[in-house]
Amino acid sequence: MPTPSDIDPKLLEILVCPLTKGALEYDRYNQELISKKAGLAYPVRDGIPIMLVDEARKLDG
Repeated sequence: MPTPSDIDPKLLEILVCPLTKGALEYDRYNQELISKKAGLAYPVRDGIPIMLVDEARKLDG
């Protein structure tokens, strides 16, 4: 498994959930951007956020 890396803080400031337009939280360990409002986790692959609802994982709970 690749070593978790950080996402550019400036990029994180401007990214929003495409579904809710709400803020995202970065989960460094799982390499995902979390939208609590939508209950989705968007993957980050090779440092690139994949901001497609179809690619997002539904959060438990």
